[in-house]
Amino acid sequence: MLKAAGGLCARVLGFAVLLMSQLALADETESLKYNMTRGVTPVSQDIHGLHMQMFWWCVGIGVVVFGIMFVSMFLHRKSRGVKPANFHESTWLELTWTAIPILILVLMGIPASKSLINLYDTRESEVDVLITGYQWRWKYEILGEDVSFFSNLSTPRDEIEGFAEKNPNYLLEVDEPLVLPVGKKIRFIVTANDVIHNWWVPDFGVKRDAIPGFTNDSWAIIEEPGTYRGQCAELCGKDHGFMPIVVEAKTESEYRAWLDEKKAAAAALAELTEKTFTFDELYAQGEEVYNRSCAACHQANGEGLPGTFPSLHEGIAVGPIQDHIDVVVNGVPGTAMQAFGEQLSEVDIAAVVTYERNAWGNNMGDLAQPLDIYNHKQGK
Repeated sequence: MLKAAGGLCARVLGFAVLLMSQLALADETESLKYNMTRGVTPVSQDIHGLHMQMFWWCVGIGVVVFGIMFVSMFLHRKSRGVKPANFHESTWLELTWTAIPILILVLMGIPASKSLINLYDTRESEVDVLITGYQWRWKYEILGEDVSFFSNLSTPRDEIEGFAEKNPNYLLEVDEPLVLPVGKKIRFIVTANDVIHNWWVPDFGVKRDAIPGFTNDSWAIIEEPGTYRGQCAELCGKDHGFMPIVVEAKTESEYRAWLDEKKAAAAALAELTEKTFTFDELYAQGEEVYNRSCAACHQANGEGLPGTFPSLHEGIAVGPIQDHIDVVVNGVPGTAMQAFGEQLSEVDIAAVVTYERNAWGNNMGDLAQPLDIYNHKQGK
């Protein structure tokens, strides 16, 4: 009987090995639909390899355990007249089924520990990026390059509200993507300004909590140029789903050209602070800024959400203009109204204040200039 049982076990294990080999040879593109993303960085590929290694360990353990159970139930069932063996208080057996799982866990822990140590090794980075989460956008700063900007969702409101067909990158597109060079070790330093967020790009194998007052870090070396998308992976508020991440990986020369463009744009914006804009210029730009940064809460028609976000047909938008500027720049403590003084430029704040005071029938007839915003920030 033992010989028959051994033969059956061998056949079960042989079938399992054949099945695993067939699965391993299956089309990789098809398997990616149900598996972890392999990614384009050494970190993500190491995590994927560890995941697959642990998966096959578990498959093997399952085959052995369930194979023994099947053989035991089939060949040693009561209907065959088999007398059950007595393992009561078998020290040898108890030691065996305790030692084997411990050995398996130790063997699993060795590659897992190596991967974990490597995951947190952010030393000798070549590019450092400070990432700050805001409700509901990301701020990126390339440290040492004097480049910083905000990245906002750019999916049209008509798609969000169901008035237009959704495009393939629905809720995964931004107005300002983060551009990074390929082939360089990049350190991501992640924090938040208001509530807890989470910066997650699956293709990089990077997923870090953004916590106010704390910094977490991770790293990646992007091996392939391309556009990589992610999302905030923490439930950070009402518009949590409207906080995408887009990273464009480019060659070193293209990355340097992008840095030069951002620096030139920042210099040009600083000059615009001293320019006097016409009402029409401010109104047109203010509408664009409002739709991008304000409409999610106050609605496209300025009516707000009763009990949560006030209507802009009344209140601050038709009160003294200095009070209006102060609310936009400094926010309202204890409410959902954020401070936009760091998130928007002086030009954008002046434009959106002008738009809000003259849109939807408010018709206040006044306007704010960028210099007014600058002076307000300086306490003048």
